[in-house]
Amino acid sequence: MAKSIQAYLDNRGHLHTSPTSAVIGDITHALGRVGEEGGLTEGVARLILEKREEIELAFAELDALDEKEPIALDPRHSDVVEVLDLEKKRRG
Repeated sequence: MAKSIQAYLDNRGHLHTSPTSAVIGDITHALGRVGEEGGLTEGVARLILEKREEIELAFAELDALDEKEPIALDPRHSDVVEVLDLEKKRRG
């Protein structure tokens, strides 16, 4: 007899039994082939998901830096430097 199950679709329409598996499928697809024959792709995707917090923080810091206009220093005034306190930004 047929049974009803809870399943998740990744962005390519593949069926997965957990949301984590579906997200790993999406990341794997986004990465393409990593390593010979693409054998490392799923492992790299899993690692990205495991390190999500650190990766998101790195992207947040990059976004914060991209929002700043770079300044050109006149060599005669090299003592004037803008320092970004990323730790302070993290704390809020």
